[in-house]
Amino acid sequence: MLLASGAIVLGLVLLAGGADRFVMGAASLARNLGVSPLLIGLTVVGLGTSAPEILVSAMATMQGNPGLAVGNAVGSNIANIGLILGVSALAAPLIVKSTVLRSEYPLLLLVSFAVFLLLIDGHLGYLDGILMLVGLFATLLVVINIGRRRAENDPLELEFDSEIPTDLSTLAAVLWLLVGLALLLLASRMLVWGAVSIATTFGVSDLVIGLTIVAVGTSLPELAASVASNLKGEDDIAVGNVIGSNIFNMLAVLCLPGLLAPSAIHESVLMRDFPIMLGLTIGLYVLGRGRKGNGRISRLEGSLLLTCFVAYQGWLYLEAQPRLMGA
Repeated sequence: MLLASGAIVLGLVLLAGGADRFVMGAASLARNLGVSPLLIGLTVVGLGTSAPEILVSAMATMQGNPGLAVGNAVGSNIANIGLILGVSALAAPLIVKSTVLRSEYPLLLLVSFAVFLLLIDGHLGYLDGILMLVGLFATLLVVINIGRRRAENDPLELEFDSEIPTDLSTLAAVLWLLVGLALLLLASRMLVWGAVSIATTFGVSDLVIGLTIVAVGTSLPELAASVASNLKGEDDIAVGNVIGSNIFNMLAVLCLPGLLAPSAIHESVLMRDFPIMLGLTIGLYVLGRGRKGNGRISRLEGSLLLTCFVAYQGWLYLEAQPRLMGA
């Protein structure tokens, strides 16, 4: 138990460090190759911030725990909106000015509901995984097109431009990319082993562990990045990172169990977890787009998002309580 807990803590620390190095290396490499800061932010950074979830889910699936992978994908999306945007808005109200993000909100809604419809039959199979993978590439093309049709001097582009390093050589960027990837692989293996060990000890399903410990843990790097961006006045990045991460979690992360280990989807995912995720996604759509002009998430609205997240975690804890008491 102590060893498993230590593996989780160390895995989360390495995961945060690895994700940061991986994104820095990938973004710098793309910039050195002449890719615009906005396209880097919408694609490279978006995939990079989902790298922890992707590798953890791949590792969990290959070790025979697809439930953990599913819980990680859905739980991370809930944490991204409820926890990350909730805490960020409490730190300072989020004002969203980017026209690019206004185009991405409907895309996130479409992807989320499309994946839900794929899984509503209670099975995540090989065909579902293929369709999600195709959807990932189609979404990347749409996002690239959105970035190319951006308004001049879009706030999101200016914010990404100031954040992406300009002083890294191509060789240094490649080295940091490889270092970050190595740390992510090591961290994901440690985190999955520790999480599965704790689930076995307490008799809790790997799905619940994925929805709680793993989902929150893999979202911590994004929490730190979003709060820091918000405090620097880069509200569009704070919201954009969540939108991008949630899209890639639905497609790049959730496709892995279907491709590597097709299995049944637990009823609670469709009746409890997905509806909560969809509800929060709709809430983000309404708040982020705004009725007129800029979207805004106030401190009050942030507190409501955070309350929803805490209540959801409490719900999961109460449902698991009989098993915890039995252990």
